[in-house]
Amino acid sequence: MQTLKENILQNITTPAEFILLGLSEDPNMQSVFFFTFLAIYVLILAANSLIILLTLADPALHTPMYFFLRNLSFLEICYTSVNVPKMLGNLLSGNKLISFISCALQTYFDFFLGGSECFLLASMSYDRYVAICKPLHYHVLMSQKVCTSLAVASWLSGLFMSFGLTSMVFTLPFCGSNVINHFVCDIPPLLKLACGDTSKREIAVFAVAMIFVTCPFILILMSYAGIIATILRISSSEGRKKTFSTCSSHLIVVTLFFGSACIIYLKPNSTYSPNTDKYLSLFYTVVGPIMNPVTYSLRNKEMKDALRRIWERKHFR
Repeated sequence: MQTLKENILQNITTPAEFILLGLSEDPNMQSVFFFTFLAIYVLILAANSLIILLTLADPALHTPMYFFLRNLSFLEICYTSVNVPKMLGNLLSGNKLISFISCALQTYFDFFLGGSECFLLASMSYDRYVAICKPLHYHVLMSQKVCTSLAVASWLSGLFMSFGLTSMVFTLPFCGSNVINHFVCDIPPLLKLACGDTSKREIAVFAVAMIFVTCPFILILMSYAGIIATILRISSSEGRKKTFSTCSSHLIVVTLFFGSACIIYLKPNSTYSPNTDKYLSLFYTVVGPIMNPVTYSLRNKEMKDALRRIWERKHFR
């Protein structure tokens, strides 16, 4: 009996490290993935940095909309820097090991930044709601103090959510395999490695994710319900099109981010598919951060005009 008990205790241990399988185990694909994601990572850093610098340099862009966009761009730089460099290092060296502490930290910052983005996108939708539905009160309702408070609340919400989710997962006992079928330390595959009955912890994780994904999403839906109602009251089709174009970029970003997040984290555990989930994760890991500057820059006349003004000031003064 004592021997059996000792064997059980030995099997239920905290692993010193995990193995990240990555996107593919095919050696021929490693160099393809490396150069592809390296190029995307450089573009993400360059494009989001350009938005930050541009919105700071041009006085015409010192508005609430671009204040939140600046926060979003900084968040995307941080988010990709948590995941992509490690993925690139694994692809280049072939070493797929990640320590337990590094895995926990990666998970923590992933959910910190992901949760913050949920509420930041909700704040941006509220800004668009006020601009379209209450234009006469816009500067009062979206004062610098209000914008700063919304941004700080968004970052703090992600901070507290991440602490709860990470602590619930990494205090679980792990046994057997330490192989994570993913390119990052994500909660669904980690829960699969835990020992014993983890159903209560899985329900708790699901509940926290549900609150911190659905609450800002509902706020976004409410904002757009008001926006659509206001747009429909505009008599001219040209006026409706022009008004809707001011929030179309935000709507694209929201659809990409919340669509992939809901599919991965809010679906029943019985439908978990590691291969499907890790490819869906690419949407908010690399696709979203590169799509944000594309949609907000290429589709935004104010951003293009600001870039032209800065270019002219630099070369024709």
